Amino acid sequence: MRIKFFILIIFLMPLHAYCGELHGIINGKAYHFDRSQDWNENNYGLGFEYDFDQRGDWIPLVTGSFFKDSYNETSTYLGGGVKRRFLFSKDSSGLHADVGVVGFLMTRKDQNDNKPFPGILPFVSIGNEYVAINVTFVPEVSPKFTNLLFFQVMFKLIEF
Repeated sequence: MRIKFFILIIFLMPLHAYCGELHGIINGKAYHFDRSQDWNENNYGLGFEYDFDQRGDWIPLVTGSFFKDSYNETSTYLGGGVKRRFLFSKDSSGLHADVGVVGFLMTRKDQNDNKPFPGILPFVSIGNEYVAINVTFVPEVSPKFTNLLFFQVMFKLIEF
């Protein structure tokens, strides 16, 4: 059901929005700075990122995903944001780093009984035209949420 929702969002975008790239996301690991708890750090799941056409150094995006959270429950998010691209080569398909922010609605069993709640997080992505590693910092916002780094692998599926 969640995958159908993400696919529907992509197809409901205005026609002019189809200039960009669709990426698949594989959620993988988390690293919790508080090592005193037995957190689930195998946060496996799937998702997508749609990058709209680059505007200067900036790339607007839409993203969504589902994964096993720190309590081994399924969490989902859907959101949008922007990232700034820094090139490490003269070739735009070469090595680059993206630094950005994503605002989102998320569902978690331990937060608001799976009712959507808003959030905003920073991220860094390092890769090339075809594959990248995404890292998000999640700050401690309550005793339920400790500081952590969340890792994803992102790969290009199709360019429009």
